[in-house]
Amino acid sequence: MERVQLAEDLSFSRIIHGLWRLAEWEYSNEETLSLIEHCLEQGITTFDHADIYGSYTCEELFGKAMALKPELRENMEIVTKCGIVLESPNRPEHRSHHYNTSKEHIIKSAEQSLKNLRTDYIDVLLIHRPDPLMNPEEVAEAFMKLKKEGKVRYFGVSNFKDHQFNMLQSYLDFDLVTNQIEVSAYHLENFDDGTLHFCLEKRIKPMAWSPLAGGKIFSSNDEKAVRLRSTLEKIAGEIGAEDLDEVLYAWILKHPAKIMPIVGSGKTKRIDSAVKSLDHKLTLDQWFEILHSSMGHEVP
Repeated sequence: MERVQLAEDLSFSRIIHGLWRLAEWEYSNEETLSLIEHCLEQGITTFDHADIYGSYTCEELFGKAMALKPELRENMEIVTKCGIVLESPNRPEHRSHHYNTSKEHIIKSAEQSLKNLRTDYIDVLLIHRPDPLMNPEEVAEAFMKLKKEGKVRYFGVSNFKDHQFNMLQSYLDFDLVTNQIEVSAYHLENFDDGTLHFCLEKRIKPMAWSPLAGGKIFSSNDEKAVRLRSTLEKIAGEIGAEDLDEVLYAWILKHPAKIMPIVGSGKTKRIDSAVKSLDHKLTLDQWFEILHSSMGHEVP
């Protein structure tokens, strides 16, 4: 498995496994452990979480599975996120859906994640969404405290635009190592608005959530999805791909920003398709044909 270097002593697997829907899969602890082991066997060592996933349950489910074989921890990188507050029966003190990037909340959330995941440290902690009330001095203080105490090794952000990234970075004396953003052949916002160019400028290696557009490309009957399916089927035949998702991942992987797609499936077949995509090298003609299908017209 290809590795992506984020810092001197931190690298991620090029394909990342996401646990957003872990609670929905209704796996036993043993089944979850088996899925984790399958990912590791395929070279996927990076696992993506957030405190809110599964209404604040997914981290704990992962931790219970890891407790069956705790020695696996040294073979993986764990990413988690904080900053979104949701109403949930698992958090009865929460009164509304909002953002909270206060020093107190970040530290409390990170420490709860450590307990849930049954680990002594988090490899990378991300601020989940830009907060209009973010006080960057408080965020920096929280990050420094967690780093000094060895609870979090590195920090990053999610869904930040360049000005938001630069603002937070200016308050830190160490580098933010990643930005987790939405990237797919269907969703081109971060291509169009310069976010990926900013990643290249700053040498930031981005993680990509929803690289298959939440399945919309496969199921929707809107014009864009229909165009894309037709093109993907054609190119799948040209490169010998068994599934369309292999083509979609290969399209993302070709970008020079070293985008790391997050596979949010609990099915080993879907995970294996993502891994297979590393062997597919799209030509420029094929890459732009997919882009044109998404845009509905050719580049100028």
